[in-house]
Amino acid sequence: MHSHENTARLMPDVAHQAQPHLAGALDWVGMDGIEVPVRFDAGDGEVQRASAQVGAFVNLTRPDQRGIHMSRLYLLVDRHLGGSEPLGAKGLEALLQAFLESHKDLSDHARLSIRFDALVRRAALRSGNSGWRSYPVSVEASLGPDGFGLELGTEVVYSSTCPASAALSRQLIQERFTQDFAADQPIDHAAVMAWLGSEQGIVATPHAQRSVARLLVRLNDGVSFDLLGTLDRVEGALGTPVQTAVKREDEQAFALANGGNLMFCEDAARRIQRALESDERLADFHVRVEHQESLHPHDAVAYASKGVPGGFGSGPL
Repeated sequence: MHSHENTARLMPDVAHQAQPHLAGALDWVGMDGIEVPVRFDAGDGEVQRASAQVGAFVNLTRPDQRGIHMSRLYLLVDRHLGGSEPLGAKGLEALLQAFLESHKDLSDHARLSIRFDALVRRAALRSGNSGWRSYPVSVEASLGPDGFGLELGTEVVYSSTCPASAALSRQLIQERFTQDFAADQPIDHAAVMAWLGSEQGIVATPHAQRSVARLLVRLNDGVSFDLLGTLDRVEGALGTPVQTAVKREDEQAFALANGGNLMFCEDAARRIQRALESDERLADFHVRVEHQESLHPHDAVAYASKGVPGGFGSGPL
């Protein structure tokens, strides 16, 4: 009866069988969609567990080698990410280094992507209630001849009220006021108050739309994750992030915030750009703003970046 070790030696491994007619180096080889639990600190000190989808890749530098050792990548991901330590730059760099050590003479560049949702408790605007918001998170880490790189991606959903529509609505209200209150007659305070609170008086309202800002930031060396810090900066700059628990006083406060934060997609992109430019933790950033129009069937879109030479630029995101 063979031992386990002897049995393993007898198992064929066709990945080592060269195919000269198909020789060639490959940019990336690996696996995507690996299911693994991860622990993540959004920046408030509370470590939460999330179900993640992981991509693990190395390049294949040897044209004569048919394949890589995918099982080694999988076991390393399971060992490093499935433990008790929260995600961090040091741990991710160590995992990528283990990828390369497991593929000596085959690879000199490793890449890792991690995708999951982070739950954040958000307070209501006025009522004192609170509720959960789910933010998508993507972590991209790479290690190669140029060193270690770490990027964090997420999304902010907010309301945007169109400035042009607001101006046109105000004009219509002025015209209705002129019709309902003659210029040569004294103005009755009570009548005007009633008129302002009626649909007959406020005859037009500006259109608002749900909007999405997709963010990708590159962290400086030695900087730890701070998802909450980034979210707070961006949501504070926009002024109208979507809400969780909403009582009437919260809805009224949200209407007031919309009125005080009229913005085109260009305005929103510049607000976010200014907020992220002041964050010294970020080496680079890329923003895509999408206003999902209620007036049109198409969307209004704007891009912004830090403008670092050789950085993200403003390509698709």
